[in-house]
Amino acid sequence: MKKSIQQKLEKGKRSLNERLGPRNWTEQDRPMFQGGNITYEIADRTQAIDCGGLGALHTMVCKLGLPEAIDRNLVLLKRHLPYHESDHVLNMTYNILSGGTCLEDLELRRNNETYMDALGAERIPDPTTEGDFLRRFETVERVLCLMEVINEIRKRAWKKRAKGKRRDAVIDADGTVSPTDGECKEGMDISYKGEWGYHPLIITLANTGEHLYIVNRPGNVVSHDGAAAWLDRAVALVRQGWTGVCLRGDTDFSLTQNFDRWDDDKVKFVFGMDAYKNLIEKAESLEKRGWKRLKRPAKYEVKTEPRQRPANVKERIVEERGYENIRLMGEEVAEFEYQPTACNRAYRVVVLRKKLNGVKGQELMWEDYKYFFYITNRRDLTTEEIVYFANDRCRHENEIEQLKNGVHAMKLPAGDLVSNWAYMVIAALAWNLKAWYAQLMPNRKTGKQVLRMEFRTFLNALIRIPCQIVKTGRRLVYRFLGYTPWLEDFFETWDVIRGLRVT
Repeated sequence: MKKSIQQKLEKGKRSLNERLGPRNWTEQDRPMFQGGNITYEIADRTQAIDCGGLGALHTMVCKLGLPEAIDRNLVLLKRHLPYHESDHVLNMTYNILSGGTCLEDLELRRNNETYMDALGAERIPDPTTEGDFLRRFETVERVLCLMEVINEIRKRAWKKRAKGKRRDAVIDADGTVSPTDGECKEGMDISYKGEWGYHPLIITLANTGEHLYIVNRPGNVVSHDGAAAWLDRAVALVRQGWTGVCLRGDTDFSLTQNFDRWDDDKVKFVFGMDAYKNLIEKAESLEKRGWKRLKRPAKYEVKTEPRQRPANVKERIVEERGYENIRLMGEEVAEFEYQPTACNRAYRVVVLRKKLNGVKGQELMWEDYKYFFYITNRRDLTTEEIVYFANDRCRHENEIEQLKNGVHAMKLPAGDLVSNWAYMVIAALAWNLKAWYAQLMPNRKTGKQVLRMEFRTFLNALIRIPCQIVKTGRRLVYRFLGYTPWLEDFFETWDVIRGLRVT
């Protein structure tokens, strides 16, 4: 980082700390928000955009070689008049990174000369042109080609990531319903929720939150439809950047016919299992000493003093009105060996037993146990750790939520299944760029924080920063117009991005 930049950052930090630091205030006669003598003007020469961080991501994309890889492998256009395939893909991705939520928002970008200058573009495609481009993904093979191109570049990003402890890659898989009110979307069907739409399969690298594969399917298919083949693709991919691999999923993904093959291939797995009658009988036949009480760790560390828990309003209302209330009284874990019918060997099954009480008012109505089963070939974790590891899959639900309402990949702007599939992949690229950027951050603590950020928070912290765009000589200068606490991390990461060398 340049010394002049460091000095300006320190000055901005001091100014902000003085403004927000503790102060002994006297009684104020006027509110803090005061009207001023505001006037509006148009600058003659100074031009600015509200997404100054976009230039760093564009540089990262170019340094990793994504545009060239797309143009070399994805052939959808016979002639480039004037756009290439990479122009269309990055145009839609950058629209999302600039705060856009749908293709129509591209009209705002293409009518902003400073935005186009910032990306070195004379012009960018309009929404109608992008809709036509999506329709050119006529076959599944073309969408698969785009995903594999992104995955090739992903491997380069993994090689450049900040050095740290090498861990197993954890691959999460789940399906999600993508509803639509449209009546003419080819390939849609009625989901198990009774909604019209699609049912895409989402395969994610849990370590970084990256979406490895997105597979669009009709709305009426089951969650695990075709999942084994896509999980095999994901395993082959992550083995090129991580030391080991572990598959994780809910009961729908307990594909027992694949367990022996995965075990032979040294692929670890932890899947939920349905509480079938024979499994419950096995759990109930376990000796009492085989059960251990499950003590869940605190959700967070108290940094000051523990606060008193507020009164449970829901609990009070349910009790006052005499509704039936189910209370969790305790949890216990145990394990046993079990050989599924489709397997040639036994695997470890960890069982979680929850003791539940049904109460009406103050009266105890019933007591019961509910069982949850997890099947795994992992012997390196305790029974408690298996339960925690399986429960940690809930983070995948948050990542799918960000895919839906963060980058708005489920907007379904096209009229058929394959075209909408292509849009999902392109929109998910915006989320993946966030993960690649976080992995390049020199400060590992901050990088982990960015990995866990919601997409909207990431945009506001590191992308949507007001920035002046200056063309001077052979340089395109992004000049930030104010100080934020994130700028120090931004410039440190920018130094890493500028020094990238594609291998």
